[in-house]
Amino acid sequence: MLHRKGRGIGPFLGFLDPSLATPPKYLLISVAEHIEKMLARYFSLSLLATAVSAASISDLVGTWSTKSRKVVTGPDFYDPINDKFLEPNLTGISYSFTEDGHYEEAYYRAVANPVNPSCPKGIMQWQHGKFVLNSDGSLELTPIASDGRQLVSDPCSSSLATYTRYNQTETFNVSKDPYHGIQRLDLKRFDDSPMHPMYLVYQPPQMLPTTTLNPVSETGKSKRHVARDTDRLPGVRNLITKEELTNPDRWLWVGVFATALGGITLFYS
Repeated sequence: MLHRKGRGIGPFLGFLDPSLATPPKYLLISVAEHIEKMLARYFSLSLLATAVSAASISDLVGTWSTKSRKVVTGPDFYDPINDKFLEPNLTGISYSFTEDGHYEEAYYRAVANPVNPSCPKGIMQWQHGKFVLNSDGSLELTPIASDGRQLVSDPCSSSLATYTRYNQTETFNVSKDPYHGIQRLDLKRFDDSPMHPMYLVYQPPQMLPTTTLNPVSETGKSKRHVARDTDRLPGVRNLITKEELTNPDRWLWVGVFATALGGITLFYS
């Protein structure tokens, strides 16, 4: 194969039709306009993506919750006076942010057990502390170490749940989506895995006091000893069984069994 130095489009067109050896001016203008429009569209989309991801602190202020809206930060999720969780009706995630850099988070998750579906795990977590929104759109959350709480319920291992102190520093990439007028907050973990989207439910935010709620004494123990067993979450098992009832494969086999039973009854009648 022979390679020649490029001479533009003219010689090629001239080979097809001598009258096209020099491309018409209108053709060159049309191509230039098309390229210009493509570049303008590209830069417009780039600016739009930057504007959405680079949220300001004022964009975060409020209480955000996942679609069920049953898990919300504040006194309806964690009672700091009696040092206990209040179980919501459904699982979910909630975050709250203030203008002066304080945050609060509430998690309630049901973890299915593939080996034994009747033994799901339930996890409730609560933290609060301070946050920093960096110029690149990343969000750094630093909790008050002595205040975080975690409750883990594993009905197949123990009839009681384990209640411990919880302290986990987090980093997220944050973006705000005003799609159809509904304010949606999207958080991505440090490994870029997305969390469930959250929607604005309260503004100003619904939160507990932002100061330390469980100060640690000089001995290193809080006024209330945290690591202990407590009643397991009564609703965790139901959260999984409700989902299992809507499994279409299960209803398919029920239908097959009912049809077979009807055929046998008709045969012997």
